[in-house]
Amino acid sequence: MVKIIKKNKRETKNDDQEKDKNLPPEEQVSSNFSKNFDDNFNKFKAYLKDSDDIVFRQFTSFISNIKCGVIFVDGMVDKSLIQLHIIQPIMWGGALLEEQKVQDVKKEQAAALIVERIISVAELKEAEDIDKAMLPLLSGETILLIDGYDKAIVIGTRHLESRGVEEPPTEAVVRGPRDGFTETIRFNTALLRRRIRDPNFVMRNMTLGRRTKTNVVLCYIKGIAQPELVDKIEKKIKDIDTDDIHEAGQIEQYIEDNKLSPFPQIQNTERPDKAATALMEGRVVILVDGSPFALILPANLYQFFQSPEDYYERWIIGSLLRSLRWIGSLLATFAPALYIAVVSYHPEMLPTTLALSVAADRELVPFPAIIEALLMEITIELLREAGARLPKPIGQTIGIVGGIIIGDAAVRAGITSPSMVVVVSITAIASFIIPSYSVAIAFRVFRFFSMFLAGILGLYGVCIAFILINIHLVILKSFGVNYMAPVAPVQLRDWKDVILRLPIQYMKRRPEYINPVDIDRYEQDPVKEM
Repeated sequence: MVKIIKKNKRETKNDDQEKDKNLPPEEQVSSNFSKNFDDNFNKFKAYLKDSDDIVFRQFTSFISNIKCGVIFVDGMVDKSLIQLHIIQPIMWGGALLEEQKVQDVKKEQAAALIVERIISVAELKEAEDIDKAMLPLLSGETILLIDGYDKAIVIGTRHLESRGVEEPPTEAVVRGPRDGFTETIRFNTALLRRRIRDPNFVMRNMTLGRRTKTNVVLCYIKGIAQPELVDKIEKKIKDIDTDDIHEAGQIEQYIEDNKLSPFPQIQNTERPDKAATALMEGRVVILVDGSPFALILPANLYQFFQSPEDYYERWIIGSLLRSLRWIGSLLATFAPALYIAVVSYHPEMLPTTLALSVAADRELVPFPAIIEALLMEITIELLREAGARLPKPIGQTIGIVGGIIIGDAAVRAGITSPSMVVVVSITAIASFIIPSYSVAIAFRVFRFFSMFLAGILGLYGVCIAFILINIHLVILKSFGVNYMAPVAPVQLRDWKDVILRLPIQYMKRRPEYINPVDIDRYEQDPVKEM
């Protein structure tokens, strides 16, 4: 086996060498810089000769007429910064020209003088070869080359057009902050740093995608987050081997534990306050350049039913709203299945008056209850998808008006009964009450599963569906944390913030199921610890 691996490595190396020989002469260039300006400048031109958005600007310094040049990507840099703080000072000198004679400075000293005394830009670093300079260049930085200097100077001039900070449309709250993450990763890190001004708040930069070179930031608080958890997540991220990463959802699919489950094992959010709260609990947050969604991990089922305003309102209001969401999730999953089971197999369970009313409604319906329910549920799903894909004002109109018109027409045509329309409407409304879109989709998937079993086995099928769903949830794990924790396994201390939320004074400790390094939020309780 070892011989085969070595043979494959030799073949790969030989293939790479053969490939280099087949390159045109202008591309057969060494990646290391030399002290010759023309050689270095031409290396960049050879690498980027087919890219028309790359700007090459050559000029002469006032210091001994040394040749210099800048290279940048048009549209990704601040051109006024390049003009006023790089090119113009190097060409004319300004105050430096007045205070000392520098025209006869040697080439070896020119680069140091330019960097230390002339360029007035905050971010400067050096690149030893063209490979190390290429990524910053294509990310929006400017490359400065100086004759007689065998390194490239990377200058921070990035300026990308971006969306402003605004309230996340999918996580609107009645009470709470109105800012949200954007597609620019540095805006997102600043939003988190603004909320957590702790020197132990760590942000690790990584690059994913062999071709896209997407910036990824791993965030955690040292002294709270478990080091083993951080290392495990970092290793999983670094193991991602692909050409392209464009969105946080791709990373989520690569690193989650169970690839086949419809339930998300990593939470995503557009709200900085939600991400900051997760960090303070000992969780880890992942930010991806180009994505307004932050990933929070590990995750359990209960945090998907929590909304930031649960903690901004009084505890009893937050508890009632959270309980309402759980009731809504049960209705969204099992209401159609219960209707099918009762109408088809157990009509005796209904009060006599209601049973007679339902029977009268279904008298002209030619389909069994399971087919009737499937037709209406599929219609609702089509309307939901159409409303989501259309422009927002039109989509809302389509969803409301379309539902009313189609429901009324279906009843008049005898395709469905009024009672079925009521059940489907309640189901649709209940599914919207779940804060997490990802979990809401998972419950919609299991709704059809429970309907199928109810159509075959009646209430026994509904019970079997409920049991199987719970077994699946208990088996799931998110980076070593049980998906149903702290209910399964039972950890009573953490029940203070699960389905109900106790007053904030009683929540001294961080969740134990995450195993944080520092378990206490504060040293002494304002009230006696429960």
